[in-house]
Amino acid sequence: MRPGREILITSASRRGIPGPPRTLHQGGPTGRRQVRDGDGSRRLGAAELGAELGERATLVQFSSAFCQPCRATRRTLSEVAAMVDGVAHIEIDAESRLELVRALDIARTPTVLVLDAAGRVVRRGSGLPRRADVIAALGDAV
Repeated sequence: MRPGREILITSASRRGIPGPPRTLHQGGPTGRRQVRDGDGSRRLGAAELGAELGERATLVQFSSAFCQPCRATRRTLSEVAAMVDGVAHIEIDAESRLELVRALDIARTPTVLVLDAAGRVVRRGSGLPRRADVIAALGDAV
């Protein structure tokens, strides 16, 4: 494996109780990225997100104006949402929605939240995702 291709995955909860770390090997030019299980107790609705949730799942992307990986992430998530019935893609400008960014502990862009049909955050990750990883994360939501 080449250096810079290792990603540390934790199952840390929002209460600060860390779970056992796991390592996922994944390519990409953005360096280390973190993917973790979501906080299943937090629910997001159309009023908070500014758009309707998908019937089966929703991919919520936090982006910023000058973020190059955000553009590629937008394409990937849009393609997956078009490919899987009942899945919606919502992109949120992090700079204009700072209260939501702080409430969800978004530290960088792009950050993607995978929501189930009820709006619970079941998975979250930051950095440029691969299509296969997004599809696998949707498996947790549907």
